[in-house]
Amino acid sequence: QVQLVESGGGLVQAGGSLRLFCAASGRTFSSYAMAWFRQAPGKEREFVATISSSGGRIDYADSVKGRFTISRDNAKNTVSLQMNSLKPEDTAVYYCAAALGGISNNPNWYEYWGQGTQVTVSS
Repeated sequence: QVQLVESGGGLVQAGGSLRLFCAASGRTFSSYAMAWFRQAPGKEREFVATISSSGGRIDYADSVKGRFTISRDNAKNTVSLQMNSLKPEDTAVYYCAAALGGISNNPNWYEYWGQGTQVTVSS
């Protein structure tokens, strides 16, 4: 069982930066692939980024490549998402997710989810 708690969301102007954090409970965090998804009002949940259990494999949605960076610290049971050059279309609730096994951009792959943190980018 893994419990996930996101933090770091907020309001930022276009072009600005935010760093999201996801703190995980449990002693087996290093066994889980982690991911960030986001959901804007009236839209489906969308893949943002994922990182393998060791951190050796990473994948990003095309819409965030070159602007967002996912990383993890297995010693601290945390995963983060550094978001730079933010755009109004990045506005959404951002969710952290965990899955045993490899990485995936499919939300159905992930077993555990956090409660989400709101990111709002003003133009």
